[in-house]
Amino acid sequence: MKPIAIIGSGLAGYTVAREFRKLDKTTPLLIVTGDDGGFYSKPMLSNAFAMGKQPQQLKSKTVDQMAAELNANILTGTVVSSINTQAQTIHTKMGDFEYSQLVLALGAQAIRLLIDGNAADQVLFVNNLADYAVFRNKLALAGDKARVTILGAGLIGCEFSDDLANAGHEVILIDPNPLPLAALAPAAISSGLHAALESKGVKLKLGTTATQIAKQGNALQVRLSNDEVFDTDVVLSAVGLRADIRLAQAAQLQTDRGIIIDEHGQTSVPGIFSLGDCAQYKQADGSHSLMPYVAPIMTAARAIAQSLTGKLTSIDMKPAAVLVKTPSYPVALIPPAIAVSKSGSWESVCTEGVTTSRYFDENKKMHGFALAPQDAKSRNALIAELSEAQVARPI
Repeated sequence: MKPIAIIGSGLAGYTVAREFRKLDKTTPLLIVTGDDGGFYSKPMLSNAFAMGKQPQQLKSKTVDQMAAELNANILTGTVVSSINTQAQTIHTKMGDFEYSQLVLALGAQAIRLLIDGNAADQVLFVNNLADYAVFRNKLALAGDKARVTILGAGLIGCEFSDDLANAGHEVILIDPNPLPLAALAPAAISSGLHAALESKGVKLKLGTTATQIAKQGNALQVRLSNDEVFDTDVVLSAVGLRADIRLAQAAQLQTDRGIIIDEHGQTSVPGIFSLGDCAQYKQADGSHSLMPYVAPIMTAARAIAQSLTGKLTSIDMKPAAVLVKTPSYPVALIPPAIAVSKSGSWESVCTEGVTTSRYFDENKKMHGFALAPQDAKSRNALIAELSEAQVARPI
């Protein structure tokens, strides 16, 4: 019997496998991964200091434990170079492997900025556990109060900034926008986060970018577009991720910014599914959006697992808040879809130190919210309010 093959052993790939094994105990499973196949939660990388975790402690299961749990054949250190959709095979240096159905859980690649300077190649990226181990080693070499410069004040950059500042490091956060978290949150929330990070000692250099990184003795010298120059020990880039669609493109699957999937998680080729950071999910209005968060992975994995058993199942996406792990100013938000994000506006109120923002379109229909400092009760009330608004007046 040909196995069901999953490419990728991150949260997306392993969650599909786990959900499938709840439904089918015997069909062969083949998981192919370029790393060591151990299981860890990627979102934990940006708040490991707060949890008191070293890199090796973030891995909860080894590949052998995962193989036993899933009754799966897991090929580690193996890169899939191509997919033959007609022959239903995947090609690797280990040979060709047949599949009956295929799941692409390819994740995303760190966006690399073009920066001048003879130390530009020393900019670090944290996109997996191995990257994080390198980052922590650099911090250890720099000492207890390492000077850390972070490029990008988006969700991950802000989380790392808060985590590192709380651990006693000297953090400089750089972003071309006038406020942190500007792409996701309204100004009222971003301003609160700005103040909270500053109160922790984070130096925010906004409205500018890094243009050059050069060697300066044992340190690195950073030059900004406003001509400011300063020394640092470590530079971490957190400017975002780009869906890894290279394998899908080569196999002539439909792609855009991500791998286009339908309401069942199926790509343009029947029998091939995708989810996670590499997938572009179908929305209620027929558009497709990247949803690089945990909740969509869990929901999509359950539906795709059902579909792999022969019961084609729709992905039932419920509103789920993105939780920004910044303990100094915890934020919960559901940003509006791109289709409506330019046709409405945020309305914010601040009551007893809590800022609540709602996004309304031109017809006063609610499409998103942001809350800080957030708590479960208030967050769930806003999710219910948003769900009711979407049901009452569907797009």
